[in-house]
Amino acid sequence: MAKTEMTLTPEGRNKLVEELEYREGDKNTEIIEAIKDARAQGDLSENAEYDAAKEEQAKNAARINEIRQILSTARVVEINASELSVSLGCTVEFEDSKGKKITFTIVGTTETDSLENKISNESPVGAASMGHLVGDKISYVTPSGKTRDLTITKIIR
Repeated sequence: MAKTEMTLTPEGRNKLVEELEYREGDKNTEIIEAIKDARAQGDLSENAEYDAAKEEQAKNAARINEIRQILSTARVVEINASELSVSLGCTVEFEDSKGKKITFTIVGTTETDSLENKISNESPVGAASMGHLVGDKISYVTPSGKTRDLTITKIIR
């Protein structure tokens, strides 16, 4: 199975580094304390707190390994403020055929966050808009199979 290269913005890399530091430090200490407290309660065979703390420890270790893997293999792209076309790390304002405007920030796949309108450069809209300029019309196919058209109205670095 061929693995695709993961791409991060500098901001996305910094967030992962901060999360790794937290999980290896404070979070790990909290979990160890929870395990100690649960052990102090006695019989571990029917100790729900102990089981929950051990499960949390396993989840934390898995996430630490995942972050380390991402950081060791991901390509960090530098944001070029003078670049005029849509690229990773920029915020793009689009307008649909009805005049409705929507704004997205184009980020790497691990940085996506729908609540913050951060979409992947590999998403249908992200991939279709890469390299385009203000005024360009883009078309993309939604996951449901419909073709949508948008016009790029603004690019913010």
